[in-house]
Amino acid sequence: MDRKPRRPGLLERTAEALDLPADALAGLPRLELVGDGELRMENHRGILAYGKEEIHVSGGVFIVKIAGEGLELRAMTGLELLITGKIRQIELD
Repeated sequence: MDRKPRRPGLLERTAEALDLPADALAGLPRLELVGDGELRMENHRGILAYGKEEIHVSGGVFIVKIAGEGLELRAMTGLELLITGKIRQIELD
C-alpha cells in the first residue's frame, strides 16, 4: 500500500513562516531540567499544588508533577517558572 507523505499542518507552516518552534505556538509546556537541582518551565497555566516534596503545575493539556526534596518555587511569571531543590522525579499526567 502506497502512503502519501504527510503534509504540514497550519500550525507547522505558521511556525516555520514565523521562525518559531511549533510547541511555543501551540502553547505546549516546555521543560528544561538543569542537573537534578533546577527545573524551568515555560507556558505553564499555574500552580495546582505546592509543597517541599511535591509541586503540581498545570501545563494546559498536561499536569506536570515534580517530586523531590526541599523543592521551592524560586521565580514565576505569567509564562514561566523556576523550581529548585533536589528533583527526583517529573511526571506528566
